[in-house]
Parts: sequence; C-alpha cells; structure tokens
Amino acid sequence: MKLAIATALLGSAAAFAPAAIIQQNTALKASSLDDAFGVTVETGFKCPPIGARILEDSKPEALKWFQNAEIKHGRIAMVATIGYLVQKMGVHFPLYLGPSGSNCFHPASDTAWYLSTSAGVTFSDVANAATPLDAVQMVPLAGWLQIFFAAGWFECAAYERQWNQEGRVPGDYGYDPLGFTKREGGFDSEEIKSLRMKEIKNGRLAMMTIAAWVSNDLIPGALPVWHP
Repeated sequence: MKLAIATALLGSAAAFAPAAIIQQNTALKASSLDDAFGVTVETGFKCPPIGARILEDSKPEALKWFQNAEIKHGRIAMVATIGYLVQKMGVHFPLYLGPSGSNCFHPASDTAWYLSTSAGVTFSDVANAATPLDAVQMVPLAGWLQIFFAAGWFECAAYERQWNQEGRVPGDYGYDPLGFTKREGGFDSEEIKSLRMKEIKNGRLAMMTIAAWVSNDLIPGALPVWHP
C-alpha cells in the first residue's frame, strides 16, 4: 500500500516537471528584450534598464502587455495633444446639426445647447474656457460616467481581440476602417512595420508633450520653452 502511494506521488511530481522546465526556458532575458519591436536608435537599440529589470525572467505575455499599454497610451496622448492645441488656439469643432450662428472660430450661438442643464453648463462655455484644464473641469459627473463606460466597453473588446484571438500583434484590435493592414503582406510587410514604428514614436513624443503642457498649466513656468 505504501509503495503504491509513493509511486503515485512520484508520478504526480514527474507530471509537473516538464511544465516547470518549459516556463524556465520561455522566460524573457534582458538580452532578448533588445530585439523586441519598438526598441530603436533612441535608446541605442537597447531595452531601457528599467524596462529590462521589470521584464527580465517574466513570461512573453508580459512584454506583449506592456507593448499594448504603450500603444494605447500613445494613441490617447496623440488625440489629447491635438485637442489641447485646438482649445489653446481658440479653434473649436462645430456641433453636428448644432445651434445656428456657431462655427469653429465663434462658438457662441443664438441658441444655447446645454452640456448639463442641472449644472447650467453650455457647449459655448466649454469652448470659451480659459485653458483646456478649465474645460475638463466643466464636464459634469454624468459626462465622466459616459466616458468611463465607453472606455470600459472598448477595453473589453480590445481584450477579447488581443488575448483570446491568436495571431494579433500588439495594438491590433481589429478596427481598420481605412484598410491599412489589408494590403499585401499584412502586418508582416515592411511598409506596415514602418507605419507601426512611426506610430509608436509619435505616441511616445505625444505622451511627453501632453505631460509637459499639463504640467505648465498647473505650475506656470514648468516648461521653459515656447508652447501653445
């Protein structure tokens, strides 16, 4: 009886041994991170030390997670930079079927369209805000809830397509209305690889730009160079 139990335990232990070996062999090493997509001349074709320290000995899925996070933040920062610049320069997008008299340079209108009737905030008030941060503070709680749920829906769709559907590169969430990725070669073509790299670099620049602009609005003089 004891021999049978010991044999069973040894068999159970042996069953888990290959999994441990595979995990060890597939763990990321600092040297392999230098070949990751997105590591370019700006860092000497080397993964930055902090990134290498965080990702070393982790699973390949961790690298993919960080790549997705960088691309998402870069895309948001690029949109935020455009919006910040537009608000600063006094150019405002007209509302679709909006009130009469309003246009991109004159947000005032004959009929006030309310962003929030309870708070008494109109779209013209937001457009005439002194700074983009003042405009953000005018958004009512219900507006932030709508943004939160819209972002949550997108994250759910992105997670499904990125992690439950195999073969997708970081940043590919299945939304390509202009058909860039439908060209010959798809994501493996040199043209798409070049466009992906440009997106990552522009996203990195946008993240630093929007951080600097917001910092200067919160702490005047924090950005000692020309800016809008």
